[in-house]
Amino acid sequence: MVRLTMDLIAKNAGHKNRSEEDFGQYVQKLTHLNLSDKNIDSIGDLSFCKNLRVLYLYDNQINQIQNLDFASNITHLYLQNNRISSIENLSPLKKLEKLYLGGNYITVVEGLDKVGELRELHIESQHLPPGEKLLFDPVSLNSLAKSLSVLNISNNNIDELEELAVLENLSYLKAVDNRLKHMKDLEGVLKKWTKLRRIDLTGNPICQKPKYKDRIIVQKCSLAESLDGKEIQEMERRFLMNWKASRAARKKSNERKTDEQAANVEFCKQTNQLLHAYLKLTEIIKLHTSPKIVGVCSLFGSHM
Repeated sequence: MVRLTMDLIAKNAGHKNRSEEDFGQYVQKLTHLNLSDKNIDSIGDLSFCKNLRVLYLYDNQINQIQNLDFASNITHLYLQNNRISSIENLSPLKKLEKLYLGGNYITVVEGLDKVGELRELHIESQHLPPGEKLLFDPVSLNSLAKSLSVLNISNNNIDELEELAVLENLSYLKAVDNRLKHMKDLEGVLKKWTKLRRIDLTGNPICQKPKYKDRIIVQKCSLAESLDGKEIQEMERRFLMNWKASRAARKKSNERKTDEQAANVEFCKQTNQLLHAYLKLTEIIKLHTSPKIVGVCSLFGSHM
């Protein structure tokens, strides 16, 4: 296996036969480093690469995120398709904006509570144990609440999104090929994602629900730009907005009619109760008074 070291960087950059001083100046100025698909299994000492902004290490055999203390300037880190099982040792990356971890062995999204500027997290298609789904640490989610705008959690056996509702700045969610199936749960989360513009749920059971597309567009009517990889046309948006308004008006009208009917029923009920009480009172009077008084009561009753 191969360890990522300065020697490997020199070999990859064609500086093998140059002077040590020349190479030292080169790595200090280095801002982008691509060492993808090099069979690397561990990250060694890269402390000379202090100006590194973008690091490509995808398609290797790396099993641990480590030795990135030097990387305070890194903004993009590509670690897809390795053998990483834990998100760790990222706290020194204060400027990290985009993190790519798809195709690894991560079971819990954690260790991101100190990465305050992260805008994109791509953690799709993890190699999970049979029957398990990708989990999310609440501490990390709360830390990402105000910064994260793009989240890719596709193909991770996820069956609900409620815990992700704290991500208040989310503008794009990709959750393809999961196990989402409850429309009401999804609608509840969509209400909280006020900045969401794009959402892709292709391949989830929920996509088979009646009027699935219409209900999502109506829920995010004035904001949604695309759904499941397809742009939402303005004519379609307006039609659904008008349909929603018409439906709300009908509902309000029906509620008003129902209230009026209920009031009429209550009035009739009270009237019948009063009539019943009056009739009962006259019967009691007849039983306990003289015929003369009964006649007076009967006469009184006839004028009621």
